[in-house]
Amino acid sequence: MSRGIEIRTSPHLKRVVTVDKIMRTVVLALLPIAAFAVWQFGLSVLLLLLTTTGVAILTEWGFARAGGRGNTVADWSAVITGLLLGLTLPPGFPLWMAAVAAFVGIALGKALFGGLGYNVMNPALVGRAFVQAAFPVAITTWTPAFAPGRFTEVIPSTLTLPFMQPIPVGDWIASLNLDGWSGATPLAIQKFQHIETPIMDTFSGMIAGSAGETSAILILICGLWLAWQRMLDWRIPVSVMAGAVLVALPFWLLDPSLYPSPWFVLCSGGLMLGAWFMASDMVASPVTASGVILYGLFIGALTVVIRLFGGLVEGIMYAILLANALGPLISSWTQPRVYGSK
Repeated sequence: MSRGIEIRTSPHLKRVVTVDKIMRTVVLALLPIAAFAVWQFGLSVLLLLLTTTGVAILTEWGFARAGGRGNTVADWSAVITGLLLGLTLPPGFPLWMAAVAAFVGIALGKALFGGLGYNVMNPALVGRAFVQAAFPVAITTWTPAFAPGRFTEVIPSTLTLPFMQPIPVGDWIASLNLDGWSGATPLAIQKFQHIETPIMDTFSGMIAGSAGETSAILILICGLWLAWQRMLDWRIPVSVMAGAVLVALPFWLLDPSLYPSPWFVLCSGGLMLGAWFMASDMVASPVTASGVILYGLFIGALTVVIRLFGGLVEGIMYAILLANALGPLISSWTQPRVYGSK
């Protein structure tokens, strides 16, 4: 007996993807990066990630309860904000300052606009931008990776009391008897001394820096897995990296002793983490096919311009926030023409 063909109208959904499933998948992709950060910097980073994630969840719960929106913690978006925020902070960042960053990220970056789906900018970067302006010394104080005793003691500045200046870490670092420690990240060394850190060190994560931004290869693997799961638009991170290379390459060819190589630009600082896990924010990025490419190219190009010619050694945070603000405008510029219309 022949069977008839069942014809249905569009949309033809191939799979059921819920918000909480997307968010849980992103959390799973971030866990290896968080684990490597803890292995690299020890107890201080573990406490840092627990603080930012915990405060983000509590803030999300408080605003949802006050606004009568039910339990929005279950969508896992606050967990992502807390994890990403903690991964962008220095390993010895005082916990009370990290708590402020998490509160501001959820309150001003998300709840103020109406919650998930309405935020204009990435909440984690909103929180980090706030503490970078409020606590410029603490946000630029770096500690060595793989320090002996990192699993039995914390970096002194980690336990700074609320509203107090961070505890100096100079004596603690001196007591470690580390050879060649300058207290600067690879980006700062290249910008001010024009010395490029070996590419394998930045690629593998054998360097100092923000907690979760050191291992480019690990971030790339986790980002590719997320793209394979179809939980992000791969065109965004690829466009970010392409924009960075397109701007960095001519300057490097012009004077390689002064300007960084394109591969150093890609593997250093927070570009990889920003490209794969922050610029790809589904809410704050454009929605058109050509728009996401233009958006990514803009982020990558502006990041390199800030690194090379700005007063800051890193520019990915401000590049993403500015691109987030331009997202709706980019979407309107790149709307495809309706068939049959002029």
